[in-house]
Amino acid sequence: MTNTLVKTDAQHIRQATIGLFLTQSIASAALLASTTVNPLVISHLTGQDALAGLPSALMLAGGSLAAYPAGQLMGRIGRRYGLLVGCTIAILGGIICGISVAMSGLTTFLAGLMLLGAGRATLDQARYGAAEINPPERRGRALSTVIFGGTVGAILGPTLVAPASNIASAAGFENLVGPYFATACLVAIAAIVIFILLSMDLRGIAARVNQAHLDSKKTMSATHGTLQNTDKVRPLVQLLSNREARIAMFTMIAAQATMVMMMAIISLHMTHHNHDLGEVSLVTSGHVLGMFAFSPIIGQLADRMGRRLMIIISALIIAVGCVIAPLSLMTPWIGLALFLIGLGWSGCYIAGSTLLTDAFESSSRPRMQGANEVMVNIASAVGSLSSGVLLQALGFNMVAIVGIAISLFPLIVIAMSRNKPHGPEAKTLPIG
Repeated sequence: MTNTLVKTDAQHIRQATIGLFLTQSIASAALLASTTVNPLVISHLTGQDALAGLPSALMLAGGSLAAYPAGQLMGRIGRRYGLLVGCTIAILGGIICGISVAMSGLTTFLAGLMLLGAGRATLDQARYGAAEINPPERRGRALSTVIFGGTVGAILGPTLVAPASNIASAAGFENLVGPYFATACLVAIAAIVIFILLSMDLRGIAARVNQAHLDSKKTMSATHGTLQNTDKVRPLVQLLSNREARIAMFTMIAAQATMVMMMAIISLHMTHHNHDLGEVSLVTSGHVLGMFAFSPIIGQLADRMGRRLMIIISALIIAVGCVIAPLSLMTPWIGLALFLIGLGWSGCYIAGSTLLTDAFESSSRPRMQGANEVMVNIASAVGSLSSGVLLQALGFNMVAIVGIAISLFPLIVIAMSRNKPHGPEAKTLPIG
């Protein structure tokens, strides 16, 4: 195999990357449209504002339960059909939620939320598909292109709420029904995009890209080992012994927990100190900007600088954001802190996802990626639930200190693993 074979697949790689970007953009907008009104709906159905955080918890629970099986499923049937299954689950969840709101059915609404979470967790694995079909030197850029779709979703999703609600009202339904049916319709469009643009043999392309890269790096094999393209199924415990996988997973878990913990509590912290909702919204927008807007640049840096260095820099950026957050109550200062936390999260997420893809051959990737998504969802839940407890018990300064400690954990993992031998499947090419 040579790089000529990769060039033959170049058109399909570009088409698939565009398809995955569009999928992420549409699905993100769809799910954010319903997420925006979830607190309003749960308050309407239960009459209790205290349960406003329940929808997010249930969606995270649904995502945690679905992520690993979704990874296994994609390993068996491929990314295209695995993502279509995720679309089907999300469409079903949106329809069930919409009908439940119309009929004031609390139990079925909660079940619909878990389906939406499961669909989202499955569709979030689209980024790995982009990484797998691109050569290692372009994986960061490809993966970050898909993640950049989150920017489109963050902008378009909330703007769909009002039109969808108005359409539902005009049709004689409760206005809050609208966003859920809009979610179902948009995810259906995403499914059409997947069906059309991901029609090529993605697994075959990924295998050829890997083999071509290995053939061009034979001179490194004696020192670093080579990535073996084998269909041998390895136990999950054995896969977890991979040094690069541990770094990647701890990075994404730590970044996710810190980001969610700080973001979940910042609005309460600001309103406790007399900031209005406009200022809270401004800080939130800055945070989302940091999370997604610079992802293409971060992807290029991860390819050029290496995954580990990008992780180190990004973890430090998150820590700096946590240091800045409690130093002043001025809105621009808090906004800068949350922007840095979002930017650092983006770097950890992109570099960590790319490093996890680098670490394994095709047959093992989907299961490890699914396992990682489970842990990231759990980290989100822990970060969200612990933030309020820490704020009430110890104050915002302590929340920030905990955030600093968690965000720096990947640096400790990298330092500890620097001189250790690789695990049984840690024979990865020296990328990052």
